[in-house]
Amino acid sequence: MSIDTAAAQTAIVPTLPGDVVVFVGTPDAVPLAEATLSVSDLATTRGDGVFESIAVIGGVFVQLEAHLERLDHSAAMLDLPAPDLAAFEAAARLAVAAHAAEPELLVKLVHSRGPEGGVNGQVAPSGWAQVMSGPDHSAARTAGIRVVTLDRGYRHDVAQTSPWLLQGAKTLSYALNKAALREAARRGADDVIFVSSDGVVLEGPTSTVLVRHGGVFRTPRTDLGILAGTTQALVFDTLASLGFDTAEAVIPPEELAAADAVWLLSSGRLVAPVRELDGRSIPVDAALTSTLLAETFGLR
Repeated sequence: MSIDTAAAQTAIVPTLPGDVVVFVGTPDAVPLAEATLSVSDLATTRGDGVFESIAVIGGVFVQLEAHLERLDHSAAMLDLPAPDLAAFEAAARLAVAAHAAEPELLVKLVHSRGPEGGVNGQVAPSGWAQVMSGPDHSAARTAGIRVVTLDRGYRHDVAQTSPWLLQGAKTLSYALNKAALREAARRGADDVIFVSSDGVVLEGPTSTVLVRHGGVFRTPRTDLGILAGTTQALVFDTLASLGFDTAEAVIPPEELAAADAVWLLSSGRLVAPVRELDGRSIPVDAALTSTLLAETFGLR
């Protein structure tokens, strides 16, 4: 199974009710309702920070090391102080240990620039790990989801031409992504696939796109200003083990409608087949979806 096999927190930690938070560098978990953050923290006032969402299945982190590396990469893109990855890992493990055991949990790591103006004139970053039960994704994984394509408003090469736009960094500035999801809901859909202004498939607000044509599975290239998908990397490993060809590619939107199948991959839903694209039904490969969930994540 292609899952990070590092053991969960082994120390005896009291189980707390509901979702929990551990602030990086502190020894205790607190209930989410009791966790407090300064109103001057730039995470809340400016969205000036980065985050990662990590699945925990059966008490085991999925791709923890890859998520920590991506947190570090995003922080560097924002010129944030480098996060203490060992401290973030410790906070994540402590938070999971303090949460009631469930088949699936989601861990959110947040690294902020800290209070506006810093402390004594110096940047004082803040960070925390939050563990959430999360919604039931079984329907999305089996019946599939309805998706619309939306123009992101940038060319496909924006990461090279305008790196200050931070395409490819997982920042806390999610207002545009939330707006896109609300637009999808207005159109009777569940999610979005962004397309560049010059006609190239990019990613979803919280997901990576996977497209199948015959025995070839492709995902958009990460140099298109999109986030490198940790779930996509695991799924590619599984597909390769099953004898399929995989590739990163430049994919035009018309190839989505002509695909044998399309999925959105993420740390929450994991593998969600697309059953409707821009109001038109597309094939759902339920058998392969079930295989990917079982072989990649142990979900049967």
